[in-house]
Amino acid sequence: MNRKLFLAWLQLTREKARLLVALAGIAFAVILMFMQLGFQAALFESATRVHQSINADVVLINPRSRALISMNNFSRRRLYQALGFDGVESINSVYVGLGTWKSSQTQRDRAILVLGIDPTRTTLHIPEINQNLDKLKLDDVAILDRVSRPEFQPFIAEVAQGKVITPEINGRKIKVVGLFTVGSSFGSDALLITSEVNFLRIFKTREAGEINIGLIKLKPNTNIERITQAIKTNLPQDIQVLTHDEFVEFEKTYWQKNTAIGFVFTLGTIMGFIVGSVIVYQVLYTNVSDHLAEYATLKAMGYKDTYLLLMVFQEALILGFLGYIPGFAITLGLYDLTKKATSLPMAIDIGRSLMVLILTIFMCFISGVIAVRKLQAADPADIF
Repeated sequence: MNRKLFLAWLQLTREKARLLVALAGIAFAVILMFMQLGFQAALFESATRVHQSINADVVLINPRSRALISMNNFSRRRLYQALGFDGVESINSVYVGLGTWKSSQTQRDRAILVLGIDPTRTTLHIPEINQNLDKLKLDDVAILDRVSRPEFQPFIAEVAQGKVITPEINGRKIKVVGLFTVGSSFGSDALLITSEVNFLRIFKTREAGEINIGLIKLKPNTNIERITQAIKTNLPQDIQVLTHDEFVEFEKTYWQKNTAIGFVFTLGTIMGFIVGSVIVYQVLYTNVSDHLAEYATLKAMGYKDTYLLLMVFQEALILGFLGYIPGFAITLGLYDLTKKATSLPMAIDIGRSLMVLILTIFMCFISGVIAVRKLQAADPADIF
């Protein structure tokens, strides 16, 4: 085995320029797969941060709701009805709206997601929001996500210095008096949180009795699945009842299956795999073709096809590992650059690293399988 590995290495390094070009191509494929998978993971993470932090065991939404950026209303009465079920400790609600941010400094419109919460209660498990609840009780006051898109950073810097900025949201002037950290997403440029009263002032056509998200907190040691099923069975079908985890999956499913974004990232990963496969195949095929006489000589000396095939597969694995290392290193820098430029949670984890490594090895293996077909046809009698 060591001898085959040594021969495989010698074959690859015989023409160093060709090897470097091949490794560059494989590294590019690795980077492409890493970036596509990273964008997809960042999409899901940023899109569900609010969902993950919601203080609820059971969530009620309108069945026609598609995602946080596209929530339909339903009657608050359904939430009060849920309070009557055994095991329910408390209820709460959230208003959600997609508004337009305009500042006197830029006079440009920006899409901003606005949440209206009860400032007397803990709606989200985000300390910075809960520390500002007393401020949200005041008229026309809101707090802004500090990890919003770069276009909002000048305003965020002013608030961080203790200044109060007064942009217009849907034509109504508000005061931004504090910051919190959640992160931007593909659905909106920024996130703004205010009180329920202020939300209804910003969105003038909304009614107080029509909410977007109903939050149900259960008593300790209560069976969540049992209560969820009981609410589903006994309340009218004009609401959708979800556990907390199902609410997170509800958002992920929308971005993965119902938007072009999820498809594009999946397609990008596949394209990276195909590009890498073609590059490795071309290198191996050329290598086999250039050394066909040597392979035929080995066969004439009594070496079996299995020996030669394993040597080609080892070449494929060497290419895969050597191409993966620089691809991984470059990806670290690109992830950091993307995170700073977009505020998306781009980070490499062990699972994704192993996935790309496995894809790279599999990519090289497939290329090796195709390339050795020429080697199998090498007949010493034909060559000589």
